[in-house]
Amino acid sequence: MRILVTGATGFIGRYLSFKLAEQGYNVVALCRNVNHPYLIPHKNITAVKGDILDRPSLISAMKDCQQVYHTAALAKMWRRDKNDYYNINVAGTRNVLELAMDLYISKIVYTSTCGVWGPTIKHPMTENDPRIDGFAIDYERTKYLAEIETRIYANKGLNVVTVNPSRVYGEGPITDSNTVGKMIYGYLKGKWRIIPGKGTQVSNYAYLDDVVNGHIAAMEQGEPGNRYILGGEDISFNTFFDTLQNISGKSHNMIRLPQRIIEAYSHFEKLKTSLTGLPPVFLPEFAARLRRDQKYSSQKAIAKLNYHITPFAEGMAKTINHIKNL
Repeated sequence: MRILVTGATGFIGRYLSFKLAEQGYNVVALCRNVNHPYLIPHKNITAVKGDILDRPSLISAMKDCQQVYHTAALAKMWRRDKNDYYNINVAGTRNVLELAMDLYISKIVYTSTCGVWGPTIKHPMTENDPRIDGFAIDYERTKYLAEIETRIYANKGLNVVTVNPSRVYGEGPITDSNTVGKMIYGYLKGKWRIIPGKGTQVSNYAYLDDVVNGHIAAMEQGEPGNRYILGGEDISFNTFFDTLQNISGKSHNMIRLPQRIIEAYSHFEKLKTSLTGLPPVFLPEFAARLRRDQKYSSQKAIAKLNYHITPFAEGMAKTINHIKNL
């Protein structure tokens, strides 16, 4: 079977492409640079130059494919032109969905994010819960809008399933969008010494291998028009760094930076960027998010897709070992 993977050099897309190739599928890896160092070489992976905003290249890549995994997205914290978030995450997704319908693709799995639900109050969010906050973060807002596109095309008869990973970590390159990997790498190198606030803020961490297997299960078993949270354990910053210290054997004097200082610094960074055009290190909308938990439930995926959650300590041990060997 011939399968298209968009975003094939991304943190999820590259490993998904490899996993599918290992299973014997012929993978068409759509990427803007066919010689990209993050693309995993494999006899069953064919790198095709293209862009989800370039419809002719997308048509060429999608032709003769039976399935599509759409993982491509703009996930960076900051972009000089904010319109890029809408163009890539919404208009680009619309292109994929529209052309898939025109070319009679049998099924699409769309990679969204748990960020469409945003912060939580007390209990972990499920697929049926509404968002309780506004959209201060462009990435979350445009991924939410892209999900609306998937529902529109599902209502038109397109067999499309959405998966929503939480904070993904695991073996892979350290990139701007791999925020968990950057924290682990920084800690191991002795350069990350900060614990935000009191360290009690909780996020949901999903191991990369689980997330990729969840994508494949969604293609095989996911019901059209449905979405599935692909998460892991809800972990506080304190537990995160305690686990990192215990497994790595590296102990650093960590600084608990008060929330007010983090927010003040983020406003300074925003001002710096507005005056100089230089990329910010951190922005106020992300600083504000540190006040809230992000807890998510994967029970639907466990029940419907046989989704498996690797224990956090086990996944961290594999990730740490990988990063140590980079």
